[in-house]
Amino acid sequence: MLSVETRYAIDPETAKGLDTDGLRNHFHADGLFVEGQINLVYTHYDRLILGGAVPGNGELVLDQVAEAGTPSILDRREMGILNIGEPGTVKVGGESYELKNGEVLYIGMGSGPVTFSGPARFYVLSAPAHQTYPTKLIRIEDARRVEMGSAETSNERVIMQFLHPEVCQSCQLLMGYTQFAPGSVWNTMPAHLHDRRMEAYLYFELGPEQRVFHFMGQPEETRHLVMKNEDAVISPPWSIHCGAGTGAYTFCWAMAGDNVDFTDMDMVAMEDLR
Repeated sequence: MLSVETRYAIDPETAKGLDTDGLRNHFHADGLFVEGQINLVYTHYDRLILGGAVPGNGELVLDQVAEAGTPSILDRREMGILNIGEPGTVKVGGESYELKNGEVLYIGMGSGPVTFSGPARFYVLSAPAHQTYPTKLIRIEDARRVEMGSAETSNERVIMQFLHPEVCQSCQLLMGYTQFAPGSVWNTMPAHLHDRRMEAYLYFELGPEQRVFHFMGQPEETRHLVMKNEDAVISPPWSIHCGAGTGAYTFCWAMAGDNVDFTDMDMVAMEDLR
């Protein structure tokens, strides 16, 4: 029912020597969404945990995760949960929350075990916390909406910010997703870095034949990963993170690190990319 994989942090010089399989082994995560299972990836990048929970016809309980080193995963952590499937239920702290597609639940430190049920596909993110903030269900209409890009540059998109200081308090976890207009495919370009925070992407709402080419690496030493539907990628603080798809798609972004300032980023000029 529970599977946890550990990914260790590596430096950019080591990453330069990796082939395709090596890059995927370190930074690519697939097979997260399997019915009847909770599949997690414990990363050594700011100790972020990411994964999927698909209850199917039963219930799934997320409680002790040995890699977190505490009796229950939320003893010293906070959590964000995005539903990318049918409506489902999350029970935590004696309360039940109904999540529709595209809605996010923030869970504060110390809330106890988390129970998933219903035909949903839950994307789970967790980061270490230093204090407790209230558990909060964030509807789509409650998110901070930022429209960016244009059809002319193939990046017309809307950024939906859920775990953001103007929407929901958190210790260090930022979370939301970006949706593209038909005909637009480029995300987060021009690229940027934020050495103070790591980031993780989940690409979803892709058709079976569609792919996203996710670009990573240092600006002067770029690499790429080919992503299919519901694949995730771990982006270390020293890496750019941008991409282009064969069609419109959605990606969930999440950050953990020194601060919760969404705009804390160092832009990379196009002429500096190699």
